[in-house]
Amino acid sequence: MEKKLEEGLLSVVGTPIGNLSDASPRVLDTLRGSDLLLCEDTRVTSKLLAHFGIRVTLHRADENVIAQRVEGVLARLREGQHVSFVSDAGMPGVSDPGRVLVDAALDAGARVEVIPGPSAAICALVASGLPMEHFFFEGFLPRRHGQQLERLRALAPIPGALVLYESPHRVAATLVCVAEAFPARRVALVRELTKLHEEVLRGLSSDLATQVAERGELKGECAIVIEGPGEEELRQLSSAAGPSLEEEMGRALAAGEPKSVLAKRLAKQFGRPRSEVYDLVLAQSGNTEGH
Repeated sequence: MEKKLEEGLLSVVGTPIGNLSDASPRVLDTLRGSDLLLCEDTRVTSKLLAHFGIRVTLHRADENVIAQRVEGVLARLREGQHVSFVSDAGMPGVSDPGRVLVDAALDAGARVEVIPGPSAAICALVASGLPMEHFFFEGFLPRRHGQQLERLRALAPIPGALVLYESPHRVAATLVCVAEAFPARRVALVRELTKLHEEVLRGLSSDLATQVAERGELKGECAIVIEGPGEEELRQLSSAAGPSLEEEMGRALAAGEPKSVLAKRLAKQFGRPRSEVYDLVLAQSGNTEGH
């Protein structure tokens, strides 16, 4: 049984994000050679297959049902079959379904391969021309303005560019929120990636928000790249952030707060595992007592 599982293969396949010519020979060979192809939307993937004259068994596996497909996929891998997975466009698992299949297949000892393809996040970063030595992929923000603003402010200290996805009918409002959160940063809006009317709009956040609002609703899926914070902004964020975990721990221990109560409070406050914080509390209290 284990040998058969090793003979099976799960291929995670990156597909074009707009221009079908971006499908590599290896992508097409993999799709043709699959015993089963899982996809987000059979209608979308059927068009891709028809364009290249590929015939393969196709099953839907979007985010609502992909977890239910896992056991069936593992059973096929145990039979030595080749199962492939594609999202509607781009790299599966990057703001798209797919991770759960890879996770389960690796845990089961099956072979997994990634067939490279376009990624809107990476393409947008390159197209933006903004510094990208470090970057953070956020994907889609919450829809409500207040929740968007809260999330953006939480991302503010990240020392790198931020990459967001947004739909064309919400992008103008999102850029207003970005300008509110990051008034001093440059922002790029990249839309219609790899297509005939690919476009990059770039400028100071407030200027870009105004420019897009004046144009009305745009067409095509959009990616937003936000410049990382400068040294002055990082200093301001650091001073406004309040005490660090270690500083708060030292103050509370000096005030005599019980260790277990302190660990529980700090774990919640700083989003760290309670056991980890408790070990830090014990270590710091030991050092304090030692002195």
